[in-house]
Amino acid sequence: MHNYLQKNKQTNIKAIKANAIAIGVMDSGVGGLTVMQHIHRLLPHEHLNYVADSQYAPYGSLSPESITDRCFTIADFLIEQNVKALVVACNTATAASIQLMRAKYALPIIGMEPAVKPAALASKNGIIGVLATVGTLKSAQFAALLTNYGQDIQVHTQGCIGLVECIERGEIHAASTKALIAEYCAPLLEAGADTIVLGCTHYPFVRDVIQGVVGEGVTVIDTGEAVAKHLQATLEVQSLLTSTEEEADVLVWTNNTAAYRDAVIQQLWGDNAVVRRIALR
Repeated sequence: MHNYLQKNKQTNIKAIKANAIAIGVMDSGVGGLTVMQHIHRLLPHEHLNYVADSQYAPYGSLSPESITDRCFTIADFLIEQNVKALVVACNTATAASIQLMRAKYALPIIGMEPAVKPAALASKNGIIGVLATVGTLKSAQFAALLTNYGQDIQVHTQGCIGLVECIERGEIHAASTKALIAEYCAPLLEAGADTIVLGCTHYPFVRDVIQGVVGEGVTVIDTGEAVAKHLQATLEVQSLLTSTEEEADVLVWTNNTAAYRDAVIQQLWGDNAVVRRIALR
């Protein structure tokens, strides 16, 4: 990893521009909109620039080097759009690339991690289930989480192949999506999990479906709110919070070429957002 950083690191580390005013949020697709919703509720006057790298979703099918290349490309673009902070709203990208990004870019970068610690505190029987992409479950970061917080609990993991793609198409309540969720939750329920972690930012969009499958007696946890609070605290410490009370602009960039892309983004965002097409190598 060190050699990869040295090969790709620029001589002049990209810093915050003097006129930077927006918060950049990036994900392999539309999943990070769940995190941006929390940010928008907590910081309603902060302008938001989002990049959905949907042509490459999900990132779990890419090598760590390819994921890092995608992250660098998107971060470069967002910095050119005058962002003052970056939120990597993707668990797989965080695991593969966050350290390299922080070494390369001189602005605050906030990442994700599956909520194993809060799940351990919430669980009554000490049995936790994690729904995530295969890429996240294979990562060293996730292994470290289990080492740090999973010693006194049982953690059962389930890779959810195909679920991200369903959400990318806006098929939130489709029968095929519900069938996938039932299939992936079944082993966790059979293991006795009373708490389930949503280990992918796409999954909160189907949280109600998941809750319906696992029942009200099972606690479902995601990390979007915690990430928003972490971002707020970071901006405050670095004196980067906006001082205005003007209405914030929300701009969503996507490289999805499908005809349904705008409708899906508006459906998932739940409010008006300006959607623009972007071509990133």
